[in-house]
Amino acid sequence: MARTALQGPTVRLRAVEPDDVEIMYLWENDPEVWRVSGTLAPFSRHALMKFVEEQQSDVYLTRQLRLIIENPEGKAAGTLDLFELDPLNRRAGVGILVYDKSERCRGYASEALGLLEGYARRTLGLHQLWCEVDAANAASLRLFGRAGYVRTGCKRDWTLTPEGFRDLLTLQLIMD
Repeated sequence: MARTALQGPTVRLRAVEPDDVEIMYLWENDPEVWRVSGTLAPFSRHALMKFVEEQQSDVYLTRQLRLIIENPEGKAAGTLDLFELDPLNRRAGVGILVYDKSERCRGYASEALGLLEGYARRTLGLHQLWCEVDAANAASLRLFGRAGYVRTGCKRDWTLTPEGFRDLLTLQLIMD
């Protein structure tokens, strides 16, 4: 794996490439992922190819950035998204997915969040990152909590699941 600015001891964050459309097609069309991403319908390959093309534009124009999380073997293990980038207020939302269950619990998400924080602070000049997590998603709450995110809000009965309504928690990381 070639050394890049967005590389830690285990993972590397890189821009999306046209070759990623097929793996993103699998990830984005998995109903299990829909539950955490708020997606209600499948994505076409064409839509994903357009998304990849848009990602080649300036992050300040698109107000979003998707990075691929690569494992030590250079295989795409997941995605890390910045969205709703607000340059005036110097903040952005964060979403993360380590798709393959066999790739989870290896520290990839934690390391990727740390790399993103450095990039967001030093390169983008952001003051804060925020995320929203289903109150029942203990793994994500642990991940963001360990990364220094603090719970700042709760949207009660926000998300309807097969088990009933669940709260959606807002967490923030103030970086300076």
